[in-house]
Amino acid sequence: MTARPIYLDHQATTPLDERVLEAMLPYFTTEFGNPAGRHAYGHTAAAAVRTARRRVAELVGAEAEREIVFTSGATEANHLAIVGAALAVRPYGGHIVTTVIEHKAVLAACDRLAERHGYKVTRVGVDGFGRVDPAAVAAALTPNTVLVSVMHANNEIGTLQPLAAVAEELAGRGVLLHTDAAQSAGWGLLDVGVAGVDLVSLTAHKFYGPKGVGALYVRAGTPLLAQQTGGGQEHGLRAGTPNVPAIVGLGTAAHLVPCDTTPVPILRDRLQKRLLAALPGAVVNGHPEHRLGGNLSLTVPGLRAADLLARLPGVAASAGAACDADRGEPSHVLSAIGLSRAEAQATVRLSLGRTTTAGEVDRAAELLADAASRVRRPPP
Repeated sequence: MTARPIYLDHQATTPLDERVLEAMLPYFTTEFGNPAGRHAYGHTAAAAVRTARRRVAELVGAEAEREIVFTSGATEANHLAIVGAALAVRPYGGHIVTTVIEHKAVLAACDRLAERHGYKVTRVGVDGFGRVDPAAVAAALTPNTVLVSVMHANNEIGTLQPLAAVAEELAGRGVLLHTDAAQSAGWGLLDVGVAGVDLVSLTAHKFYGPKGVGALYVRAGTPLLAQQTGGGQEHGLRAGTPNVPAIVGLGTAAHLVPCDTTPVPILRDRLQKRLLAALPGAVVNGHPEHRLGGNLSLTVPGLRAADLLARLPGVAASAGAACDADRGEPSHVLSAIGLSRAEAQATVRLSLGRTTTAGEVDRAAELLADAASRVRRPPP
């Protein structure tokens, strides 16, 4: 039987933890009740949803379980946060500030407000490491600004943003702060009290939970207009029968995050050191310190990442964001930090997780170096 490739694409999705699957299984079979049911089956399901809500609240440091709204994932959470908050505060003609390296889900939500509701959108630039300057965010504010959206960790280069400093710039201005924490939630890096954010989006499949379920943290008192109505579920903010098995999976995955003691950053540094030694001229993208512990974005001049990955059946990695894999255009994130089109197309994203082993890191470094030697063109 052919061996499966070494998995180094944890930022695209993580494998489902067996403990998460075990917790979910009863809610596919014997515990099938609707949480709204006023009988034993419904009570059991409702209790499971409450437990999951409490666990997600604990993960992000929320003060109350009611501040957690379950969604189908981070994309829906981003949409609810950005469009829902903006329209709740100012239905037409307002202003939103975000950054040039946000996930496409955030940028698309901002574009919708611009196209349908006359909003102005300012996209603040970042430095060569992908970090936004809080002072630049403040300088972009206008009297009409209702919301600022700055991601916590970038999905391509892993750079962490100074959210607390951004929040300080917004203090007293009456402007809401949203962050897309899809990439960082599973690292236990975000405490909403410390970061000073009002809205936080996350998704289970980035931290060993199931696909198709996520959550939005909504600080108590934050105005928000529901985008999906009809049944009154999720405190009236997201109608529809709850996906109990998936919600249980999300809650279990959130509960396991603080227990994760795997040395991912050490293994990432080991892989980085070996690849930089084996690939002269290679450059690491993202901040050297303020970066996700499992992220390694590497530009290798003289090759195309697509060609490298095609010659690399033994390693599962990507050339950038999973949602942009078929576009063929250079990454807007890599362009924003100053990479040329050729450099962006020569960039591969390697992302490690709790299942990655030292042996896999060493073997992957060998395979990557060998494949690069075969597809790399010498400089002119």
